[in-house]
Amino acid sequence: MLYPELFKQLESVRWDMDKDIPWAQFDASQLSDEQAQTIKMNAITEWAALPATEMFLRDNRDDSDFSAFMSIWFFEEQKHSLVLMEYLRRFRPDLVPSEQELHDIRFEFDPAPALETLMLHFCGEIRLNHWYRRASEWHSEPVIKHIYTTLSQDEARHGGAYLRYMKRAIGKFGNEARAAFAKVGVLMASARRTAQALHPTNLHVNKALFPNDTIQSRLPNPEWLEHWLDQQINFDAVWESKVVDRILHNLSLLMDGRFKTVQELNRFRKSLGAAPAAA
Repeated sequence: MLYPELFKQLESVRWDMDKDIPWAQFDASQLSDEQAQTIKMNAITEWAALPATEMFLRDNRDDSDFSAFMSIWFFEEQKHSLVLMEYLRRFRPDLVPSEQELHDIRFEFDPAPALETLMLHFCGEIRLNHWYRRASEWHSEPVIKHIYTTLSQDEARHGGAYLRYMKRAIGKFGNEARAAFAKVGVLMASARRTAQALHPTNLHVNKALFPNDTIQSRLPNPEWLEHWLDQQINFDAVWESKVVDRILHNLSLLMDGRFKTVQELNRFRKSLGAAPAAA
């Protein structure tokens, strides 16, 4: 089981909201209303760990090891929402999300294949790590800069944990897992070709509720994410290429391949599908 080891590893580097966030360094002159509004939207988005965890537990009933790991992931992700709300409570109490605004993004996701979902969230952690690094650079207020750096490091560790479960899945399921990971990898590494941000919170997950079935669509400002990425933190092609490189690099290590481009990963994906027919 991976859960006991991951518990020890993540607990050893876990930060304390009271002791490790430099609240006393707050500089009101460095926080604009525009920046504070983005923190509110981000706090609500992070609350989406709640419906995501409900999905993971439902779709992984046969995997107690991974389901137990959800206790760590859920705790740390909800803590992200909480620290952003604590920042607002201290310094912009007028913008603290209401309980209803948080509850609005809790809805049921349609069942989905567990392997594809695992890969989707692995890519999501890589993307969030880079988004938050860029957000830390964009902000000028010292405390929120520190918070975003802290969150980005958590997301990187979560990605590493998901990668451990992906490696285990390949050991269990072989090419079935490789095909699932490659398929989602091609999608998530092709973000520059799409009009929307490719992250789990911005993907449609409940056919009956379409089009109001993404986390972002249920925010007080549904247009926030794209505006934040394009106009505020300026997550441009250079930063997007960093995300793609990390996805391809990790899949190369995972599958003993050398994927320098999405096209190479896609050819590998197609070769997996052709293998049984050729045999």
